[in-house]
Amino acid sequence: VLVAGASAFAPGATSFTGTHISTVSQSPIAAPRTSSRTSELNMMRHRKRVAKLGKPADQRKALLRALTTEIIRHGRIKTTLVRAKAVRKHVDHMIQLGKRGDLHARRQALGWIY
Repeated sequence: VLVAGASAFAPGATSFTGTHISTVSQSPIAAPRTSSRTSELNMMRHRKRVAKLGKPADQRKALLRALTTEIIRHGRIKTTLVRAKAVRKHVDHMIQLGKRGDLHARRQALGWIY
């Protein structure tokens, strides 16, 4: 376990300087490890565009298709803020396809909405 104290950040700097990092070891009795090869490194999802919505890819796609269909049919829906932000991209795309109006655009729109 790495521990970085407040002194690891330089005064006035916006980034981590890398100094004053200490390692804290836990006793083997308190937390036994299952495998020495597993890593518990949790990375942040910086600059990732897709909102995962807590679902696998197929369920997420079905949810976004259903929400898009309901917005097109009814004009508004009641949902969470995160889902509304995620579905906005698809609704805008359906509107652009409708404005274009050619055969390929119609087929693309009908392939997405339910």
